[in-house]
Amino acid sequence: MILNSELILNSDGTIFHLHLKPENIADQIILVGDQARVDSVAGFFDQTDFSAKNREFRTVTGWYNGKKLSVISTGIGTDNIDIVLNELDALVNIDLKAREIKDDKKSLNIIRIGTSGSLQEDFPVNSFLVSQKSIGFDGMLNFYANREQICDLPFEKAFKQFTGWSEFLPTPYVVDASRKLMSKFENPEFKKGVTISAPGFYGPQGRVLRLPLAMPQLNKLLEKFRFEDHKITNFEMESSAIYGLSKMLGHQALTVCLIIANRVTKQANENYRPVMEKLIKKVLDNLTK
Repeated sequence: MILNSELILNSDGTIFHLHLKPENIADQIILVGDQARVDSVAGFFDQTDFSAKNREFRTVTGWYNGKKLSVISTGIGTDNIDIVLNELDALVNIDLKAREIKDDKKSLNIIRIGTSGSLQEDFPVNSFLVSQKSIGFDGMLNFYANREQICDLPFEKAFKQFTGWSEFLPTPYVVDASRKLMSKFENPEFKKGVTISAPGFYGPQGRVLRLPLAMPQLNKLLEKFRFEDHKITNFEMESSAIYGLSKMLGHQALTVCLIIANRVTKQANENYRPVMEKLIKKVLDNLTK
């Protein structure tokens, strides 16, 4: 039996942070960082059945092309993803009343739609990028046992050697996307890349305001690094935890990002919302066709 202190439920029986019950979510879940983007995604739904909100976590469940979908806002960062993924898994794979893990496990399809900054000139602003792999600079997955069983250890070793990774920084980890979900985006319009999830927007992504960087050369090294046929293409802040926890828990995960800035060419699109609407529609169509 899972103790109350480990699995916290609200007085109405909903799970602690998300304020959801098992019947409130679909098997296909779209994650977005921004609460406002929940409306953008749900705006395409043919029908809405349920909505809930607590803190930065907002959920809408409905139907699109005859398929049931949920969209949930996560806020920013892998710490929030740790909450969202664990609570989503608990909703489908733990009997909340008995506080017992179910014998028959359910696998969710979890797709993040986000924004990102490119680290390569050939991934321009307004392009769509599907993350084949995600590199976690956050260290979160290292708190879970056996993470080496689901990570690309040769990639990790080559990366740390090439960059001269500092012993004072969290150990990076590398996790692959779901092949099943990747197959839904085999279209030239969706570029494939390797995504870094940074634990911050400024220093961890090489931005300097008033504080100097511990590894000021890191972004240049990231642009140059190659492993087999892979190169690092972009920064964002959630994918590594989504990929890592999903693999550990038996779920399918994929991140699709809109590139809104290019760190090499110094270009950016501050008015990216119309292009994001286009991406959302394409993702919904690909998931439900």
